[in-house]
Amino acid sequence: MSQDAGTREDADEYAALKREITQWVTGPGEQYAERIEATGEVPPELFAELRDRGYLSLAAPQRLGGRGIPFAQYLELMEIVSRSHASIRMLVHVINGTWRAMDPYMTDEQREKFVVPSVKGEKLVAFTLTEATGGTGADIHSTVRREGDRYLLNGEKHLITFGVKCDWWLLAARLEGSTGKDGIVAMMVPNTGLDGAEVVDDSQTMGVHGTDHAILRFHDTPVPVANRVGEEGQGLEVMLGGFLLPSRVSVAMSCVGLAERAQELAVQYAQRRETFGKKLAQRQAVQFLLAENYADIRAARALVLEAARAYENDDPEAGVLSSASKMVAVDMLTRVTDKALQIHGGQGYWKRNPIERVYRDARAQRFEEGTNEIQKLVVGRAVLTGQV
Repeated sequence: MSQDAGTREDADEYAALKREITQWVTGPGEQYAERIEATGEVPPELFAELRDRGYLSLAAPQRLGGRGIPFAQYLELMEIVSRSHASIRMLVHVINGTWRAMDPYMTDEQREKFVVPSVKGEKLVAFTLTEATGGTGADIHSTVRREGDRYLLNGEKHLITFGVKCDWWLLAARLEGSTGKDGIVAMMVPNTGLDGAEVVDDSQTMGVHGTDHAILRFHDTPVPVANRVGEEGQGLEVMLGGFLLPSRVSVAMSCVGLAERAQELAVQYAQRRETFGKKLAQRQAVQFLLAENYADIRAARALVLEAARAYENDDPEAGVLSSASKMVAVDMLTRVTDKALQIHGGQGYWKRNPIERVYRDARAQRFEEGTNEIQKLVVGRAVLTGQV
């Protein structure tokens, strides 16, 4: 269910915000992108700048310290941010989303301790669900057992974005001896050198350089019961409905934004590159590729915005549309970036050209927030059971 509580931005104010973000992405954002690729790290001043500009608190409601921009409008801003470096997009995407998982299930005291500092960009929360030996649903293997006023956590998590440098892990585990979704517990685990907790930096990736990723191992790690999010058995509801449903739509829109950047780079290159006395832009074969990209991007964008509106309106099809939008947008991004790279010819293979980074970064969306195979299962089952 949508937790957005904002009202639509004034048209002029919203247009000004879109221009501001566009100017930042094409100016300082590109400078940061070059720096991240050179160093492999997101500089602290980038995080501070995103926070101070309010880009990390666009979507959260005003009662939590956010701007309260409704989901569909927020996604249009995410579309712009996604034309920048993937790590910049990741920061904006995650921090503008984790509040949705926490807020509906927390007490007032928890909300002040965890949610408000996250929205303000003072504390970083890492979404911690995925495991190496299980899926990302009812089959997770990490366990907790309760002893008095604490849980003892055991197990392993992997592919945890921001898991190294975060302040808190929003983590799901199951009660020892339980099976299925009814035994899942969500909790806030502090990344503060807890007993029995091991953090392995696993940040050497093909793309999305600069964003840290972690493997986490726990052996009887104590977590206060007071840090539980919701009730025992609500863990998957917190993790999937609260975060993953809207996050899939946000990732789908990030595919649209990155595809638009790839198309922009391909057009620029085609207009300046000459072969045999002609600009590439004059060649019908290249025009066909660019035309296909345009249509592909526009079609995916329309579906993403339909999914966003369904989520805003608590439409029964919101979950299916979120999976469908990500499925379509991811495949679109694959086609568009491949054609954009092809237009660059051999030049596109060299790191000095931005299309090389865009091509690598695009691969991450194929598994982020669930692979396309999982999305197809969700959509296929809905179709066969008459839910759509």
